[in-house]
Amino acid sequence: MAAVSTPLDEQARSIFDDIGYTVSRTDEGLRAAHKWREVGVTVLEDGTALPESGEMHCIVTRAPEAPDVGDRLARMDVGYDWAVIGVREDGGYDVVRP
Repeated sequence: MAAVSTPLDEQARSIFDDIGYTVSRTDEGLRAAHKWREVGVTVLEDGTALPESGEMHCIVTRAPEAPDVGDRLARMDVGYDWAVIGVREDGGYDVVRP
């Protein structure tokens, strides 16, 4: 299988666009908005820190790393709702939730 050449940032935008969110760039990363809901989107690449606060966050990473990221968030007992999107090599994705 060929490696994904599309950057995670673009894939995150595409995923949220496809499910009806409006995506914008902020100082902290991406913000996805749909009706009343706003979700902070963190693209997890080398050296990127997990969010420490907020209300709703989605972490986007490569599929093999998604379960470990979910475990880390659960151990951190963060004070926000979260989900992790693991992007597969074929461009599809899986969602990890608490």
